[in-house]
Order: sequence, then C-alpha cells, then structure tokens
Amino acid sequence: MYAKQKISVAAVALLTASTLGAAANEKVTFGTNWLAEPEHGGYYQAVADGTYAACGLDVTIMQGGPQVSGRPMLLAGKIDFYMGGNLLSAFDAVQQGIPMRVVAADFQKDPQVIMSHPGEGLDKWEDLKNADQYILGDEGVQTFFQWMVTALGFDAAKRAPYTYNTAPFLANKKSIQQGYVTSEPFAVKKEGGFVPNQFLLADYGWDTYSTTIEVMQATIDKKPEVVQCFVDGSAKGWYKYLYGDNKAANDMIKKDNPDMSDEQIAFSIEQMKKFGLADSGDTEKLGIGAMTDARIKSFYDKMVKAKVTPEGIDISKAYTLAFVNKGVGLDLKK
Repeated sequence: MYAKQKISVAAVALLTASTLGAAANEKVTFGTNWLAEPEHGGYYQAVADGTYAACGLDVTIMQGGPQVSGRPMLLAGKIDFYMGGNLLSAFDAVQQGIPMRVVAADFQKDPQVIMSHPGEGLDKWEDLKNADQYILGDEGVQTFFQWMVTALGFDAAKRAPYTYNTAPFLANKKSIQQGYVTSEPFAVKKEGGFVPNQFLLADYGWDTYSTTIEVMQATIDKKPEVVQCFVDGSAKGWYKYLYGDNKAANDMIKKDNPDMSDEQIAFSIEQMKKFGLADSGDTEKLGIGAMTDARIKSFYDKMVKAKVTPEGIDISKAYTLAFVNKGVGLDLKK
C-alpha cells in the first residue's frame, strides 16, 4: 500500500531525456500559498538568476494571499505548480480521487512554532501543556493541535482563538501561542521587547514535510522534463538563496510585497538556517527537496491516530519520488 509511487515506462523514458531540458522558454506558472516572503526565496532566486531559464523554463510566480485560491487553479489547469503547506492536502486529494502529486518537499520541517514567555514556568516543551491559555488559529486546531491533544496530552479546553494579533499573548505571560518561526517571534520581539521561547513542532514529532511542490499527474505524464527542471531549479535556487547572493531575489520579493522589510527578510533567512527548515536531515545527502516513503508514512500514521485523516488512504498516490533525492545542488552549498 505504501510502495514507492511509480510513473509509466513512457514517462521514465521522457524523464531520462530530461538532460536535454524542457522545451526552450516554455512558460509555466508557480502559485505560492501566501504573499511574497523570504520563505519563498528559493523560487524567486531561481527566476532572478536564470536557474529555471537554464533548463528551458520561463517561470512566472503568482503570489498567494488571503483572497487567492491557488490549489483550485492548479486543479483547473490555470497554473502548472502549486506550493503546498504540508502533506495533509495531498492525503485529502487522494481521498477525493484528485490526481495531484507532491513531487518535492523544499522544507524538511514545517515552520509551525509554539511560543512562550521566558521565565514563567513554560521554558521546556513538556511544560507547555500547563499554560493557562493556548492561542491557536482555526486551521491549527483542526490539524497539529489534534495531534498535540491526542499524542501529547494538551487540554483542548484551554484553546483561545488566534486572530493574528500578538496582543493577547503579550498580555498573558502564562499563555502560549502558535506562529511561524520566521514571522511571529520577530513581531513579539518588536512589539513586546523580548525574545520568546520557540518550540518548532517539527523538532518534537510533527514530521510533515512543508513548502511542497504540487503538480497534476497529467503534467507528470506529459511533461516530466518540465517537472524535473522545476524541481531541480527550485533546489538550486534554495541553495543559492540561503548560502549565496540573494539580493536580486529579495528585490523581487519586495516588489511583489512592498510591506516586506529588509529587517524582516534578514530575520526570516536567519531563522530558516538556524532551524534547518529547508536544509537538514535527509537533505545533507539527498539534496533540498528530499522525501522518503518512511517519513511520509510516519506522518500519515500520526494523523490517522489523531483522527485528522481517515484510515485506509493509499498514500502512495499522494506523491512520487521520481524527481528528488538525486543530490541536485549540493555543490552549491557554501
């Protein structure tokens, strides 16, 4: 049931020919799941420095946001690739019979973090369940918090809504709050004048991949060389963004999202490196974008146990390893 996803013999033959690159200047669109930010830096880098163009792709990045529904556009064929948040959407696609696949995981770790006030008895992961209040958004309550309740003993009755405003957290020193490790700690430091404790869920068992590249099966079948170029170009882009000259990419990000400051960008990049979001674990040998069957099955089993995802889904249909784990870009790490 959990065997490695296979692609057709014809697709393999075309994939072998991918060394010739995609058709010259083939136009494709990549939809991100939020407004332009450093967490999308590798893709902007690959556009800015010509990495995608080098293998024949003319890539347009369509930024997401609160009013943009990117995944339906992927399903409708309006965009070619989409940035997934975690693996749950891929499991859901299989359940609904939607032929969508994850072809790379550009973040080995979900950026989701739980913050607490230092020196308030909430300085260790095992202490967090004792907080007076858990400030969490609706999506988090339906996903990672279900795992925290069932597997770790957190009290569902202590949840308070997170409205993307840090004021309630700052006002209650015995509270904990969700956030992205690249974002909310920065806001707390600026608004509260202190650095919060930061517990990355990925370091405590929340082992989903994040910032995935999703694509329809039809694209894999018809244009595997395009998929390979985009996956490889994205991996190289992430290495160069994290370890090289990323000014051109950051300029593109600020053009798409004028609210993004240089200070926020620098903080986010520092956090991505510190916590190993894109480059850690399996990427050290397999390269950025790496995925394994065992890791995906581990996360699925946890979600079944937490009653987030139903039992019996053939998760081998949610992804393919045909385009990753080849060490692409390792030579660019400095």
